[in-house]
Amino acid sequence: MPWYNGDYPPSYKNQPKKIRDKATEIANEVLKTTGNEGEAIATGLKQARAHFANLQKKKAKDE
Repeated sequence: MPWYNGDYPPSYKNQPKKIRDKATEIANEVLKTTGNEGEAIATGLKQARAHFANLQKKKAKDE
């Protein structure tokens, strides 16, 4: 079941909005590919955290 419009997996509940939104976006793409909700949820959250960590590193490097 894809997640949209504020609907997201319960494990994303306590995440900051920007991470939750990015994780949901990624999870939906993984779900389309694999069809595995558990894998989609875990991958979405992991990749969203990595995405924003990389942005912070890049921003710090540019300063």
